[in-house]
Amino acid sequence: MAGLGRGLAANGKLGKGAMDTTVAALSRFAALAEAMAVTKLSLVATAAVREASNADEFVARVRRETGLVIETISGEAEARGAALGVISGIPHADGVVGDLGGGSLELIRVANGEAHDRISLPIGSLRLDAVRKRDRRALAPFIKRALDTVDWASAGRGKPFYMVGGSWRALAQIHIQQSGHPLPIVHQYEMTAQAPAQLVRSLSQLDLATLKSVPHISTSRLPSLPGAAMLLAAAVKRLGSSSVIASGFGLREGLLYGQLNEREQRLDPLITAARSEGVRQGRFAEHGDMLFAWMDGLFDADPEPVGDRRLRLTACLLSDIAWRAHPDFRPERGVDVALHGNWVAITSAERGALATALHFCFGGTNDAPVLALLRQLTPPAMLARARAWGLALRLGQRLTGGTASALAASRLDRIGSAVVLRLPAAHAALVGEAVSRRLKLLANALGLEAEVIVD
Repeated sequence: MAGLGRGLAANGKLGKGAMDTTVAALSRFAALAEAMAVTKLSLVATAAVREASNADEFVARVRRETGLVIETISGEAEARGAALGVISGIPHADGVVGDLGGGSLELIRVANGEAHDRISLPIGSLRLDAVRKRDRRALAPFIKRALDTVDWASAGRGKPFYMVGGSWRALAQIHIQQSGHPLPIVHQYEMTAQAPAQLVRSLSQLDLATLKSVPHISTSRLPSLPGAAMLLAAAVKRLGSSSVIASGFGLREGLLYGQLNEREQRLDPLITAARSEGVRQGRFAEHGDMLFAWMDGLFDADPEPVGDRRLRLTACLLSDIAWRAHPDFRPERGVDVALHGNWVAITSAERGALATALHFCFGGTNDAPVLALLRQLTPPAMLARARAWGLALRLGQRLTGGTASALAASRLDRIGSAVVLRLPAAHAALVGEAVSRRLKLLANALGLEAEVIVD
């Protein structure tokens, strides 16, 4: 961490050491961009450069020594970029985004895929640290005065607070370790509204060695954490937030998202990524969508909740990714992809459900040890539905042997109290002992009877 804005509170200038560190890092990136033949490179500066009295000198030096041209964006543009970053990784975000940088805090009301009310406050993590070092008792009033200027704070009442920025992600890492959460992934990690105040208390009691032992936290960031925790607790209280959700996406991703056209922005990032991964690792590119449609009559009879439907489609798109693995280890491969894949727009509970679906899709058993972990992540009813998706996928794969024609000609339905496999007489020979056994397993999982209808 360069800490470019560290000297602002003292003299309003960017410090020489911080500028040297930043220029060295940018020189490296410029060299890498040239080696990669990058044709379009955007470099933006935020609050520290925006407010420093020697900003022009720094911008000129960067251009002279690296060839890179810095665009210093406004506080409003910074806030909008952070909001779009959250929206790109959590498309249905509805609440307030808080992006904590070194020099400023951006607060933005987000809903329906758009940024609404926004404000930039001069209370970044480096400024908080400077105030705290001068007088610990002055920090809380300093934060309160800034937050009191948010005249639209009531718009966030009862809605999540989406936290962005390295210091706040570090707090999420600490909370993950303290709570013993079984899946240490920061993006979309959710804490209660009371958790930030608890972090303030626990940070006052933790020694440096303990903090250094927390994974993925830079040592240079540790001094900023007490102030960042106090600000988070105060912001959540001021806004009346219902919970706190960490976002791994922020300004950088928001700037990229803003360059997409409207059609691209509407794409579901989870479905898009799963489809791409299914094509890359599977054998039959079209089968994910075909399997989804093939079992629709069984699962969409109620009708199916939107969240379940997109998760079931994700499982279908990933239903052939383990074919290269040894048959005995395909369930483990499916679970690994679901839990540890670089997905966004998916919660820990949804990862657990996806892992369950792929576990049973690839032949996993009911007594596998990994199911105990999945039960810690996902509610029982959701796990039961996901198990049924996996068993349906396994049935479809056995029935068709990877042939699109057989999949297109048959379908799963729910008729009364039965799971019904319907297929034409020309494909009746496909229903052998293994298919009948898998159909019965699926029916039992749903508490229904199994039936085959040949038209």
